[in-house]
Amino acid sequence: MIYPEFFEEKIRFDKVRNLIKEQCLSSMGKERVGEMRFVTLHDVINRWVNQTNEFKQICVSESTFPTSYYIDVRGPLGRIKVEGLYLEERELYDLRRSLSAVKDIVRFFNNKEESNQYPFLREIASKVMVYPYIFDRIDGILNKFGKIKDNASPELAQIRNDKFKKQAGVSRKMASILANARKAGLVDADTNVAIRDGRAVIPVPAGNKRKLNGIIHDESATGKTSFIEPTEIVEVNNEIRELEYAEKREMIRILVNFSDSIRPYLDDLIFSYEFLGIMDFIRAKAKFALQINACLPKMVNHPEVNWEDSVHPLLYLQHKAEEKEVVPLTIKLDTEQRIVLISGPNAGGKSVCLQTVGLLQYMFQCGLLVPMDARSTMGVYNQIFIDIGDQQSIENDLSTYSSHLLNMKHFLRYGTPETLILVDEFGTGTEPALGGAIAEAVLKRFNEMKLNGVITTHYTNLKHYASGINGIENGAMQFDTHQIKPLFKLLIGQPGSSFAFEIARKIGLPEDLLDGAKSQIGEDHINFDKHLREIARDKRYWEQKRDNIRRKDKQLEELSAKYLSELERSKKERNLIIEKARKEAEELVGTANKRIERTIREIKESQAEKEKTKKARVGLNEFKERLEQTDDKQKARIDKEIERIKNRQQRKKNKDEAGPDEVLDEQVEQKVQAPKKLKKKAKPEDDGIIREGDKVKLEGQSLPGEVMSIKGNNASVAFGHMVTSVKVSRLEKISNKQLKQTMRSMNQQSFGSGIAEKVRTKKLSFKPDLDVRGHRGEEAIAIVMNHIDDAIMCEVSEVKILHGKGNGILRTMIREMLNTMPHVKSCKDAHIQEGGSGITIVDLDL
Repeated sequence: MIYPEFFEEKIRFDKVRNLIKEQCLSSMGKERVGEMRFVTLHDVINRWVNQTNEFKQICVSESTFPTSYYIDVRGPLGRIKVEGLYLEERELYDLRRSLSAVKDIVRFFNNKEESNQYPFLREIASKVMVYPYIFDRIDGILNKFGKIKDNASPELAQIRNDKFKKQAGVSRKMASILANARKAGLVDADTNVAIRDGRAVIPVPAGNKRKLNGIIHDESATGKTSFIEPTEIVEVNNEIRELEYAEKREMIRILVNFSDSIRPYLDDLIFSYEFLGIMDFIRAKAKFALQINACLPKMVNHPEVNWEDSVHPLLYLQHKAEEKEVVPLTIKLDTEQRIVLISGPNAGGKSVCLQTVGLLQYMFQCGLLVPMDARSTMGVYNQIFIDIGDQQSIENDLSTYSSHLLNMKHFLRYGTPETLILVDEFGTGTEPALGGAIAEAVLKRFNEMKLNGVITTHYTNLKHYASGINGIENGAMQFDTHQIKPLFKLLIGQPGSSFAFEIARKIGLPEDLLDGAKSQIGEDHINFDKHLREIARDKRYWEQKRDNIRRKDKQLEELSAKYLSELERSKKERNLIIEKARKEAEELVGTANKRIERTIREIKESQAEKEKTKKARVGLNEFKERLEQTDDKQKARIDKEIERIKNRQQRKKNKDEAGPDEVLDEQVEQKVQAPKKLKKKAKPEDDGIIREGDKVKLEGQSLPGEVMSIKGNNASVAFGHMVTSVKVSRLEKISNKQLKQTMRSMNQQSFGSGIAEKVRTKKLSFKPDLDVRGHRGEEAIAIVMNHIDDAIMCEVSEVKILHGKGNGILRTMIREMLNTMPHVKSCKDAHIQEGGSGITIVDLDL
């Protein structure tokens, strides 16, 4: 049940209906859109929305779905139910094309049966009957241009053949008569044959009309030209006219026979067009869903609203055209939180929230997809009642408030736990105190009846009532107090301020006028509104803090992952380089061994002949030079090893002439083949004396430099791009290894150096004691919050806040705020000798 009767206009569903109609391809689809209605059966809604969701997938991923010839032929088919009536030639052509579209759609879904795609749409297509006989009969009658073929029947073929022959004879005869008339000067030289009433005639000037024998069929508008049918062809034209009548009778007979043949299948054919209209309707809903970025949320079979990031579809389209973002709505209505009472400033978005809830719920129960996060949950309501806008009526003697009361009466009489109520500006239209009292009583009854709904109000008593009772939850439209502008974001769990004085001050009302208004309204009301603003401000502050921490954590995670990835890549590259170097060293050593073996073999085979020994040594030296050119490091190690072996063998001379050489070569062979690990060349010891070109660093600094020149006790040193003169005694010589380690350390410390420096500076200058005496409450709270943040950053576990005793108001406000901070372990008075209740000692949980 929907209330009132102009419900759709109130929530602007009529605009949605028109937008869906624009997506339809046929009048059949538009009829379905016009018949779209609110339903309460869970199975029906589930089937409808799943059909739309499947077609949405088709629109996104399938390009072969048939979308041509959605032609409505239900009227002509209904007409030929009467025996003797028939389909016209054009209607038969439309029937052929539209049935072809139906056949293509059915074939499309049949091809998806094996993959089990689109089950809800395939269920509809499975009920459609396609008769190949009808296609064959139509193809036997019509050509591809929708005209009846000459061979549709033997009789029609004979008639058209005779008609063609006679028309050809008439054309030849008319050409001859026209030529003679031109020669006789009866007609102009450029005159051609014309057609009047389906008969061939010759245009003749009025002065010569009696000179050409024939029948005058027509005259021009000016009367200067007469259209004459020559006597010689009158009889032939009469015969052609009779053949045309016979042709028409034969065509009608063919169409009647066809209509008689399909009359038994009319119900199935009409259902095919119902199917075509349903497909057009579902397609239009899917196209609209893509237009508003809608989806299919989770669905439950009971009243529930649990929406995340939902948007008003019409507002979304408007903002999309203007390239603006829509602030999404997140709201929840269930058994524990049945009614949300939304308060906040005017033009802050309360009515938009209300309309969004009503419109999206109505759209969903009409079978449409809704624009929200897919994780949302949609329930089913049996009734939706709304009270939005002014419904006063002069005819019925209804004022604005009277119309509101009539709506409340209807809600109270017919409302059930399965009813969703939407009330805008609850209780307005009469004296505020009385209207607020009545509104509170009605709200209490709504809660007792367990109705579900969204209500907007400015009344403070309703906010108080909602904050102290189960089933009703306060909601506030957020407001930027600094820029004095609404944020259009709903915050559940606290009432909202109307920000009336702030808005009035921004508009420019005199300050003395606002002060007078404050004194009249009372201190309690002002304080309540003030507390609401403070709560909203604190809420935004902590949300910003939380977002900053989340963003920083994400950045750190990304940076850590990047470093780990680079480290892993460096390890892989290092292993590859080591493996490559190892293989090259093995190949080099193997080649050297082979060459040495070959040289020794040549010396032995030549029996130590000096000339051949000399040649072998020359070859070995040439190979040695090539090794030196290939790898300097390998050369140094091999030279060192050969020199060491040669010195050792020199002390052990052999008696044989060639002995020393052979012994030397054997030892080289053994040393190269056996260890294969050569020791590194010893480095010269550092004498500590600083010379030009040495790497140095200045005492007390970590930045390394290079000595450019030395003059006496002073040296010119280049630190980066800066050259300076310093005493040599202040310089410390460093090795290349120390230089690399220093540069690597400086690179690692560069990340976050600015933040670390700030933290170190803050730790040096931070004082745990804070004095907020003389500050206003709001200023003191802001100062204390910043001080606690600094204390946590500096890792100080205890803070003292000096606020004074007075009436204890400032102390209470500060401690209430401290109790909401997550890192505050406890708050207590200082010792009586240290100030007692005038000082609060805060223990921080670090």
